[in-house]
Amino acid sequence: MNTKDIQQLIDFISQSGLDEVNIETTDLKISVKRYGAGAPAAAVAPAAAAPVAQAPIAQPQAVAVPAAPVAVPAAAPQADASKYITIKSPMIGTFYRSANPDSPMFVEVGDSVTEGKVVCIIEAMKLFNEIESEVSGRIVKILVENATPVEYDQPLFLVEPI
Repeated sequence: MNTKDIQQLIDFISQSGLDEVNIETTDLKISVKRYGAGAPAAAVAPAAAAPVAQAPIAQPQAVAVPAAPVAVPAAAPQADASKYITIKSPMIGTFYRSANPDSPMFVEVGDSVTEGKVVCIIEAMKLFNEIESEVSGRIVKILVENATPVEYDQPLFLVEPI
């Protein structure tokens, strides 16, 4: 478990209603507790490996305090986007907005899409999978940059239904 994983764990706890999480593996034991809204999260990790594992854990602890205020403004755009339908990635892979670099983009912001229209391609294991719209509407926002990796169920497009 690296510092990024630990930071994500602390961020998850700060955004959820959980007060305590314990994770134990053969090499590592992590206990994260939240003490009220104003107190910082505490991370304790007596590891079977080496004391080196404790140093990265102490660093995210200080970062967890500013992370809570940053998460609050992120909720506002989600309320505005509630009238939109999200087209999500059905797989893990690389997102492409066109068939090749010389071709035009499948869709742009403002374009109308119908059910079954190809909106992008996701490359997974050297296979190029056409992703079709499941809704009819107008593309309001493209949420992913061209030629970037995407995860399963990651939002790709926001569509205003017609």
